[in-house]
Amino acid sequence: MSLTRKIAKIAPQSSALFVCDIQERFKGVIWQFPSVITVANKMLKVSKHLDIPIVVTEQYPKAFGPTVQELDISDSALTMSKTKFSMFLPEVETVLKKNNTKSVILVGIESHVCVLQTALDLLENNYDVHVLADGVSSQNHSEIGIALQRMRSAGATITTSESIMFQLVSDSKHEKFKGISALVKEYMEAGKVNQILQKVGGGNASNL
Repeated sequence: MSLTRKIAKIAPQSSALFVCDIQERFKGVIWQFPSVITVANKMLKVSKHLDIPIVVTEQYPKAFGPTVQELDISDSALTMSKTKFSMFLPEVETVLKKNNTKSVILVGIESHVCVLQTALDLLENNYDVHVLADGVSSQNHSEIGIALQRMRSAGATITTSESIMFQLVSDSKHEKFKGISALVKEYMEAGKVNQILQKVGGGNASNL
């Protein structure tokens, strides 16, 4: 693994946002699902503001329904249903290659199934993967820390939505920084009460 890959820097022009299976039927089933939706919504706005391509998948929507109505995915580069757990499908790979993508920002569910397998497939195909710890979850919350540890061990970067936002602009003089700063302020209170972040960070850092 190269030094650059270990550093895992990220830039909007070579990135994509993956929204993994955030569907209606999972409401009331996934632990802290509203927080997952909130983080996904924030990152959708960030991606639109920075012109980052968005890829959305829906796991067997006949059973689990469409993407939740709270998320505006109308500007996605690709929205597709799947039966495979991983998002890394031929159609998705085509979008990544078309946009010369090097880095993928990953949010969604479940952390130990579809998110994990997506991250592993992307890493295997030489993409940098940035998993947002405050934006992934599972039905059993005890699975989350183990899944994040597994992804980190495989080479993924485990970060947060706010951290990645600042990393994407990198400088307060960036022409789109004001818009990002406004989004940080808009979602500040939601971040403070995000129990997923509280579980995997701070005093529970041993989970990672």
